Amino acid sequence: MREISNLDSSLKAITPEGIEFILFPAGFPVRTLAYAIDKSLQWLILLALYLALLFSGFVFGVWIYYLLNFIVDWFYHVFFELAFHGQSPGKRLMGIRVIKSDGSPIDSASSFLRNLLRFADTFLSLFHIAFISIAASSGYRRIGDWAGGTLVVYSLPAKNTNNALFKKHLEKYEPANIQTVISFDEKQAIFDFARRYPLLGEARANEIAAIYAKHLKSEDCGMSDSAFLLGAAGKLSGEML
Repeated sequence: MREISNLDSSLKAITPEGIEFILFPAGFPVRTLAYAIDKSLQWLILLALYLALLFSGFVFGVWIYYLLNFIVDWFYHVFFELAFHGQSPGKRLMGIRVIKSDGSPIDSASSFLRNLLRFADTFLSLFHIAFISIAASSGYRRIGDWAGGTLVVYSLPAKNTNNALFKKHLEKYEPANIQTVISFDEKQAIFDFARRYPLLGEARANEIAAIYAKHLKSEDCGMSDSAFLLGAAGKLSGEML
């Protein structure tokens, strides 16, 4: 993976199959807002746990506060990152997600490690440690991201495919029908290709499209692979209105 230019925070990643694509790392402001949302939800969870223990007659001590705080702070993020494709509620609302540095989905080892080291980024609530790490690193990584080999990037949710500019761009291509049932992530991959098509160049776009289009279109389809995926993106965006 490498930066596109010194003035652009975008990163190029290459899959094991040799496919190159662009990632857009999320900076400090949007990550701070996502963290604030998640932290508020964690406080609500902790409050519910404290009340449940209080009404059960449990005798509190300082140790139980720190134990519950650690469990909720750590497992909250791990659970959501693994169960919801790298997105906690805060990240989902802000349109960002956690992935591995090579662009692949986050796995359990990476999630555990990046969240275990969250205490290092916020040691004694000194969030400037995370700020300095994010500001000074390529890809806006905090210490936990470096250790876990992860990135926080902008996602491209399906609802964003309904904006006027994107639809107008796709109207230039003949709608194409996909000949098989595809998953949500596969739809996202088609939308990602359509967005990045102008940046790829015709030759590179056809090279990438050829890998996937053959599994999605019928044998008698006369459209080029790139045109088919662009047409499929247009058809899917219309169906999701």
